[in-house]
Amino acid sequence: MAKAALEAVNGNNVYGEQGAAWSVIYVDIDAHNRNRTIFETILPRESNSKNTDASLLPTICWPAFAIHEEPVKRQAVNKVIRKLKGNYGIKRFFRDGYMTELEDKNRKYYRPAEIKNFDGIESEWPIFYLFIMIDCIFHGDKEGAEKYQKLLKPLLVESPDGLLIPQYYYVPADKIDLEKSKPGSQKRLASPVGSTDGIFMWGQAVYLISQLLSDGLLNVNELDPVRRYLPALERPKFSARYSKFQGTPPDLIIQIVLIAESTRLQQLLATYGIQTQTPHQIEPIQIWSPKELTKAYEYLGVNKKLGLTGRPSRPFGVLSTSKIYRACSKTILCYPLLFELSDFYLAQDISLVMDDCKNDLAFLSKRWKLSGRPTWCMVIRENSIRGHNFGEFLDLLSQFKKGSVDGIRVSLGRLQSFISSACIEHLDFLHTLIDPGIFTKFEEKAVGSNFKSLTDIPSLIDIVEDGHVNKKDLLPRSTYDLCQMLRSVSGLTIQSQILEILYEREGPLYRTEGQTVEERLERLVQKAGAHKHWSVVRLCSALLGKLVDSLAPSVTSVLVRGKQITVGVFGHEEEVLDKPVGPNEIKTIIYGKCLPYDIRQAVLQQELILCLGKIIATSSELFDGILKIRIGWFVRAIEVEMEQEQGSAFDIHAISPHHVKEMMLTVLTRNTYEADIRTPFQKRQLDGALNRVPKDFYDRVWEILERTPGGIKVAGYLLPQQPTLSDMTMYELNFSLLVEQMLSKIVDPSYRQIMVEAFMVVSIILERNPELMFQQAVNMDKIIQEAYDEFQRDLNKSEGREKQDDMRCFFNTAPNVKHGTTGYIGKTVMRTLLDGDLRVTMDDMCCVS
Repeated sequence: MAKAALEAVNGNNVYGEQGAAWSVIYVDIDAHNRNRTIFETILPRESNSKNTDASLLPTICWPAFAIHEEPVKRQAVNKVIRKLKGNYGIKRFFRDGYMTELEDKNRKYYRPAEIKNFDGIESEWPIFYLFIMIDCIFHGDKEGAEKYQKLLKPLLVESPDGLLIPQYYYVPADKIDLEKSKPGSQKRLASPVGSTDGIFMWGQAVYLISQLLSDGLLNVNELDPVRRYLPALERPKFSARYSKFQGTPPDLIIQIVLIAESTRLQQLLATYGIQTQTPHQIEPIQIWSPKELTKAYEYLGVNKKLGLTGRPSRPFGVLSTSKIYRACSKTILCYPLLFELSDFYLAQDISLVMDDCKNDLAFLSKRWKLSGRPTWCMVIRENSIRGHNFGEFLDLLSQFKKGSVDGIRVSLGRLQSFISSACIEHLDFLHTLIDPGIFTKFEEKAVGSNFKSLTDIPSLIDIVEDGHVNKKDLLPRSTYDLCQMLRSVSGLTIQSQILEILYEREGPLYRTEGQTVEERLERLVQKAGAHKHWSVVRLCSALLGKLVDSLAPSVTSVLVRGKQITVGVFGHEEEVLDKPVGPNEIKTIIYGKCLPYDIRQAVLQQELILCLGKIIATSSELFDGILKIRIGWFVRAIEVEMEQEQGSAFDIHAISPHHVKEMMLTVLTRNTYEADIRTPFQKRQLDGALNRVPKDFYDRVWEILERTPGGIKVAGYLLPQQPTLSDMTMYELNFSLLVEQMLSKIVDPSYRQIMVEAFMVVSIILERNPELMFQQAVNMDKIIQEAYDEFQRDLNKSEGREKQDDMRCFFNTAPNVKHGTTGYIGKTVMRTLLDGDLRVTMDDMCCVS
């Protein structure tokens, strides 16, 4: 169902206001937001971003009205018109062979390279003029409606049945060559219509609707009774009992409720001026975990007679947990998934948790579209205030108290006082289906009534690491010796190394000191996390095969923006994630690719995927020019950045998850905005590791391929001219991915970036010299090698240096300067071109008349 329709029907009872509770329509606001984001993302926004399709017109205009962001809608409509409009209607899409004279009507498939035959002779459909015309009427554009009415008039066919609209117009067989040589020059013929051949009923129905609207015999509100064409704020409202969509108000205030898990914690925070409530103090209102809300919604739509099992057990996002629910005579507030206890270690990094809090608030301020204010519940546990981040944690709570968090307006107060202004949702479907006692509320932590002071919350005692011990030194020891050593050492690193060996040698269920290896690893994860010893945390978590929550949605967030993800350790084989996958499948892939080389990366790469999903959702422009996100190469990019900052080798596994996220933002932004601070080699290393390419890079590779019959060769991989050019078009995503597949054969980031620069040089030379082309397969590695050899010869003449085995000095040379890399590559390309035969046509030659 279209996004606008979901907004329109939320809370509507299909049997009227007196209908039963089971007939109310509920909309999952988080799923709705995901759908909205996906659709807005895939819309064509740039003229050269990807191919487009005429089916967008009835999707974003009447009858679906699937988007109300007017600038995005206009861009999409204008692109369809600019690229697909003809004299007889609008093409469905490029190289559409349907009902052309060259199409084999007896076959239901096309052979390889066959769609190239339909280029320029695609059938044109008048019906799409009607969709544009109707959209103009809906938006009061009388001039636009009259324009398309005039364009349509000569396309109608007179018949005994009246004026009929043909399904399509096609190029006759004897005019195909002329049309291809001069597009738009030939007269097209209408598809057969009438009593004998049948009427194009879909087109005729839309035509009649357009004429009724045009003549004033039909009102737009009669055609669209639920006002889907209007923004949510302007639509008529249904029952006030259910949450309603509206536009995001400019003065949105997010209501914040602080829930302390114990009275002891509440009193401690009060000494710093932070007022909280405990679960007992908000009764009869209950605090639920988001898992309990998921459990409740599983009963939505259950019907045993029809075999309906209800809503799938999918977690809810922050939009859904910011409502206040009434169910089973109870009032309920859910805390976000962010505060759910997890066996993954990210919750132990308070800095990351606080960062995620700000991200949640920023997301709410941008995406909240329901009537009433969002109510955001923060659960504070005693573990949150232990360690070195307590001051930073208090700073965030102080921002809540002041009423502003990074420019977002918030209001901190008691939950009871927020009810009247909150967004309320009634879960009426629960009343008759289940026993409400199956749900578990968040309980207050019992600490006893006789604690002596607020400092009873235990603090951490620093651990002194044992002397440096290498895992290789421990491997020769027997299992008995390792168990004895485990009893006597206190350092976290050596404990993790011993347990790793025992795990690999004896298995997770091997017992020592009354505990299994698996149990000891779990304890060590908690202890190392409390002491911020992240390398140990990651090693133990990977040995236990831990999987981070919400990893699958993060992968999907990246994929819907037209990117791909690869997982695998840098320098080793990778696996591409090009479609949404389930958590267990992701776990199998990540552990399978990382385990043989560096087990810690199995969890580190999960962190990065989670970060990527959050960053790309809020700052997708940081990924411009990056089509394939290679997680192992991202790890390498962060290591390169840290090594440059510290001047020495660096272990990424030793830094906190929050620091990893900061470094990811650093490598994404610095090369874009602060490129001058880097050497050419450093910049190439990072751009290569990020797989970043210039804006029109893939289009230029296409143009090179057009002038290279033998294809393009990179690192032993051949990209053939045919059937590539016949099966694909310049702007489609599949071609860009094919180019990325070719470049992925390169194993050195800086060399990859030089290769990208070499492609740009070749493209510019061919563009400026239309008479030249490559007569054989162009070997890009050979071009770079020859450019480097000449660079070395000149360097030897000017500075007396001997030839080096690697290209480091070449990579560290700026491109567009005197004796820069661009000049050397350009000379080599010209030599390669001139070594072959020149293609010269009469139009290229000078003539004297």
